[in-house]
Amino acid sequence: MVFHAIEVDGESSGENRDDMTVVDLKERSSDHLHIPPFNFAVVDDGIFRSGFPDTTNLSFLKTLGLRSIIYLCPEPYPEANLEFLNANAIQLHQFGIEKSKVGADLMCHRTGCLVGCLRKLQNWCLDAIYEEYKQFAGNKSRLSDQIFLQMFDISKPP
Repeated sequence: MVFHAIEVDGESSGENRDDMTVVDLKERSSDHLHIPPFNFAVVDDGIFRSGFPDTTNLSFLKTLGLRSIIYLCPEPYPEANLEFLNANAIQLHQFGIEKSKVGADLMCHRTGCLVGCLRKLQNWCLDAIYEEYKQFAGNKSRLSDQIFLQMFDISKPP
């Protein structure tokens, strides 16, 4: 459950906890509150990354003016999110990679690997690519992903 502390009686220092009220964010109107999805970040101009958004994130996503979403999981996209995409003329591109086809350890952090490949195309040094990958992958960071990024050859066309 997500909570948000709000100011009461003009106190903003937070020293007197009795003057603070905790409100469940889901009780607030999503029109007034824009909550980014977990691990949200700007990748490049007009390109963003994040963990999977839930319904509390949709008002934030609307502010971005998205035209497309790339979904890297094989599972079906949730109906509530599909309704949001349709209502906002956002195209869904699903490229789900099934673990049974590539092995459980290959590309565990799919978004990190995709962004890492883009960074190689942008001529980032490998150390910077690894640092960004690890920052977002957290405990999902895998040596196999880093080897994949090292071996990704930008000189060969797909």
